[in-house]
Amino acid sequence: MAEVRLESVTKRFGETIGVEGIDLTVHDGEFVVLLGPTGAGKTTTLRLIAGLEKPDHGLVYLNGKNAAPLSPAERDVAFVFQQYSLYPHLSVFENLAFPLRSPVRRRDEATIKATVERVAAMLRIEKKLQNRATRLSGGEMQRVAIGRALVRSPSIYLMDEPLSSLDAKLRSDMRLELQHIQRDLGATMLYVTHDQIEAMTMATRIGVLDHGHLVQIGTPREIYEAPRNVYVATRLGMPSINLVPAAAFSGQPMPPGTQTIGARTEHVVVGKRASGASKPATVDWIEHLGDQNHLHLSLGEHKLVTLVDPDMALSVGDAIDLSLQGALYFGADGERIAA
Repeated sequence: MAEVRLESVTKRFGETIGVEGIDLTVHDGEFVVLLGPTGAGKTTTLRLIAGLEKPDHGLVYLNGKNAAPLSPAERDVAFVFQQYSLYPHLSVFENLAFPLRSPVRRRDEATIKATVERVAAMLRIEKKLQNRATRLSGGEMQRVAIGRALVRSPSIYLMDEPLSSLDAKLRSDMRLELQHIQRDLGATMLYVTHDQIEAMTMATRIGVLDHGHLVQIGTPREIYEAPRNVYVATRLGMPSINLVPAAAFSGQPMPPGTQTIGARTEHVVVGKRASGASKPATVDWIEHLGDQNHLHLSLGEHKLVTLVDPDMALSVGDAIDLSLQGALYFGADGERIAA
């Protein structure tokens, strides 16, 4: 069983909190993504699991055993870093084979060759095995970095924003490849990112971090549709969720205690201005994206962005009607109030 469990784990760096009171379980075969901005504690969590940092308080369990006595080499985890960290003087084959020649887990040459060729085929770099690492594209170098983890067949893969340095097209391709690899291997992966698209498309569950605290964990749909608070709500959604004071929609039914309304694009209903309608808004700008338009609106002093059908006949300066359907509601403390 490849399971990781953190119990009340805290790590500080002087006066700075790395993580505090983290309780997290990554089950066997799960693809868990930790989402948050820089400084949220994502990388620190990975380093604690890998044994590169020791917790000030709390325990890390690997496969049901306390990992405290184990060195990083003994923990049977593979770490894929944000930078490729390849050996530039070695070929792709030698880079992939390197982990299998370490003293801790040395394999015979026949096994090494078979394993490297199998992983290279999986990553579609089998024709690059004799190339030097410096003669690869960015996407190919990232595949080699991931391949060095895959040849190990560890109990868990730890991935620290491995796609962030790639361009948009390569990121999209690699997201799909990582999902296929994880499913094919039945691997346990803990992946950290600040990119909501990576989190939504790849994760079995998403854990949202804020200044070292695990604020909420759940499936992508749960995090998106039922965020615990305003902070979690702003982590997912493109365009970002609109946050407006409750008074801006004073005629809209809402739970008692509502101070802020969170309106995602699917919550905003746009209609042509009708006589007597209660919520007029003005079109400030239209971004034409082909299959849809981003509509930038002013509702009094408040700004909103939503999506509309490109065939909807609107122009800058038009007055329109706004209403909400299925919006999110938050109290004065920023916590969500059930509708």
